[in-house]
Amino acid sequence: MKLLSKQENAVYYLKDNTTTEILYGGAAGGGKSALGCLWLIENCQTYAGSRWLMGRSKLKTLKETTLNTFFEQATKLGISDQFTYNAQSNIIYWKNSSEILLKDLFLYPSDPEFDSLGSLEITGAFIDECNQLTLKAWQVVKSRIRYKLDEFGLIPKLLGTCNPAKNWTYKVFYKASKEKSLKPYRKFIQALPKDNPHLPQSYLDSLMQMDKNSRERLYFGNWEYDDDPATLIERDAINDYFQPNHIAPTSNKYMTIDVARKGKDKTVFRVWFGMLCVFRYHIDKSGIDTVVQKAKEFQQKYNVPNSRTIADEDGVGGGVVDFLKCVGFTNNASPLNGGNYENLKTQCSVETAKLIQSRKIGELCEDHSLIDIVTEEMEQIKYRDFDKDGKVKIQPKDVIKEMIGRSPDEWDSIMMRYYFELKPPMKAPKARLA
Repeated sequence: MKLLSKQENAVYYLKDNTTTEILYGGAAGGGKSALGCLWLIENCQTYAGSRWLMGRSKLKTLKETTLNTFFEQATKLGISDQFTYNAQSNIIYWKNSSEILLKDLFLYPSDPEFDSLGSLEITGAFIDECNQLTLKAWQVVKSRIRYKLDEFGLIPKLLGTCNPAKNWTYKVFYKASKEKSLKPYRKFIQALPKDNPHLPQSYLDSLMQMDKNSRERLYFGNWEYDDDPATLIERDAINDYFQPNHIAPTSNKYMTIDVARKGKDKTVFRVWFGMLCVFRYHIDKSGIDTVVQKAKEFQQKYNVPNSRTIADEDGVGGGVVDFLKCVGFTNNASPLNGGNYENLKTQCSVETAKLIQSRKIGELCEDHSLIDIVTEEMEQIKYRDFDKDGKVKIQPKDVIKEMIGRSPDEWDSIMMRYYFELKPPMKAPKARLA
């Protein structure tokens, strides 16, 4: 079977002696699933008695999509008589004793460490639409690639395919490749629809007729866009957040403090003149005394009273609130003013996202590395179970941490600003020039 040129490029790295992780794709129609299935077929035929994994976020979707692609490729090659598929065990058994295990790799709350894969030993793995997994799932699968490697003279190989997504695949593969900082054992190969001459023009036309975000991602392979319907903040709105020429500062000044928990993460301060953030500062792994000292320093410098200073009082932050005698923010507190939200943090996050979307809040910042960090966090603010009735929910912090590989401290210090819109201070302080 003749491969596309981008597929041939991927095969080179799948067979070298240095690359252990390959991400292929980055748009629609580039032959992603076909490449993975062909790779598994070749390996099962070549290495009798080997064991491989075919995975996806949900097993049901894997069976309905990737597995059908596998059967299609096997039919084209005329080798369908060389294996049998057991729908009960979810294993493809080859006549030469090789196996392909179909696996569900979703991060279930009941198995956060993927203990279900604990005893698994495989020779290699192909994960389709790996952007739908967490980085931990990717890492756990790779750690299980050890079965008969020495016997076959192989090294661990993990092939992932995906469309553009603003999560760990963007950071670990796409962005690192673009910045030429990709780890030597990783390779990223972007395949676009126009790289596949076998696609009908009608399919290409249908991609061009999609909404802007989908068109940018699936046709042009633009990783800067996200068309997840659960996303609260569009990329253009995030860009405008950091170009706040339309936001006028006011004399009402506020400070938000996201306090590091148990010495981990970082403490982030933001000072606001109305809805315009004019100052941002952080401390790495600091104690309560240092946080309180810095808070008082910024209060004095910017004339921010305790009644307009708010700190996350969950965990260590409770001590900061006690010593500073400022307003405390409890994430899981009930929403204010009768809002139909899961908790106070959800309420402030959703309402802040609306302000960003409507260009009614902004931040002065010229630090491009910080802008990238905040942008990454804002893109992960998404509804959870948004298609179900009930209270409004957003993705929990631990899920976002899995997606971006760190705690979203910047967003927490931004969304807390909305608390004062829900519960304004009793008396506004007299304004004076800073």
